[in-house]
Amino acid sequence: MKIMTKVAAVMLAMAVVFPIIGQDQASAYSWTRNLQEGSNGADVKELQIRVAGWAADSASKTYVSTDGAFGPGTKAAVIRFQKAYGLTADGVVGPATQAKLNSLEASDGSTQNFNFSEFQSKDGSGFSNGNVAAATVKENVRKLMYKLEAVRKKAGNSAITVNSGFRSLSHNASVGGASNSQHTYGIAADIVVGGYTPTAVANLAKSSGFSGVIIYSTFTHVDSRVEYPSYGASSYYWP
Repeated sequence: MKIMTKVAAVMLAMAVVFPIIGQDQASAYSWTRNLQEGSNGADVKELQIRVAGWAADSASKTYVSTDGAFGPGTKAAVIRFQKAYGLTADGVVGPATQAKLNSLEASDGSTQNFNFSEFQSKDGSGFSNGNVAAATVKENVRKLMYKLEAVRKKAGNSAITVNSGFRSLSHNASVGGASNSQHTYGIAADIVVGGYTPTAVANLAKSSGFSGVIIYSTFTHVDSRVEYPSYGASSYYWP
């Protein structure tokens, strides 16, 4: 009886510990409080990165500032995110909303539906040899992924193919890109959304915080140039 009791105790302990150390929990962002209008801090900035693709209800030249200050724009984006995922749309980021935000996060820092490898330079440079350091490129790509998650959701969860993400300076030159292309900073992607025309994708992008949108015959270019004025392009470029 004592042996069985000890076995049961061990099994119970394992059941309690496993969810804490499981892969999903280990990769999840550690939210430590509810967030709402008026909150400030690094956790608010992370929230803003994750809801950046919910900047507007329709085409609008606006974006969610990632400044760590929870203002009206952030609240509006949170409400759109909550509505899209069937959550209580109150603009308060509590446990249910935080859990949904974390469900979009992968263990390596990428997102549920995108991999860092999809955005690496096609010449084998990874995220190196661009106009900014590789670590900066990777973080820029991570932010880009969350906007693309929003585009994907708005498109009815249609798969998105990334034709081109980051480009090293040499690869960018080889494909005829401008020397200061947004691709060389990791803030741009040329995408195809299953079942959607390039023009229809552009319309989705215009509600998702993208300030650079270019329509090509078979794909759509999207970038976040206005949010990075030091990269050399500080105004909207829309068709």
